[in-house]
Amino acid sequence: METLWFYLELGFWHVIDWEGLDHFYFISTLALPFAFRQFRTLLWWVTLFTIGHTLSLIGNFYLDIPVSSYWIELLIPFTIALNTFGLFFTSQKKNYATYSFFYSIITVVFGIIHGLGFGRYFKMLIPEDQVSLSLFSFALGVEGAQVVIVIGVLLLSYLVLYFLKIPKNRWEQFTGALILIQALIMISDRI
Repeated sequence: METLWFYLELGFWHVIDWEGLDHFYFISTLALPFAFRQFRTLLWWVTLFTIGHTLSLIGNFYLDIPVSSYWIELLIPFTIALNTFGLFFTSQKKNYATYSFFYSIITVVFGIIHGLGFGRYFKMLIPEDQVSLSLFSFALGVEGAQVVIVIGVLLLSYLVLYFLKIPKNRWEQFTGALILIQALIMISDRI
């Protein structure tokens, strides 16, 4: 039980880490176009991100995937920057069902990239005799933290849109611009 809680907490704080906000930025850009009524679709995409993240941890643990940490650390802010583009062209996203397959695949791929950034460190933490429980607990913690971020983003968006009466497209563009600037700073720091 101690292992379960340790890795669950580690997964949660891996996402809610003020030293590395890449998960926060990515999940925020994913959640911004949605409302609470679309929570199930959004939760599916967040779960796909967690699955991709977990697949890369499993792959790194069992296969010792030979990837350059330099390129992975550079790709992570690129995934965030790319995800902001949809926030600038909000009129193009009238029906998410039309784009569901595309966004699902992209979200899994981005999850894999983000997971590769943590894979080597995670491999050093897992005891050989508790790999499955450790990976499962960590994935639950990651998913829980991402759901917290989603709920926070949806709540903040609701307050901004309905109480401050800021138009949805402006809110998405403004927030997308802030996140894009952070992603570009991360890219320039890592080049």
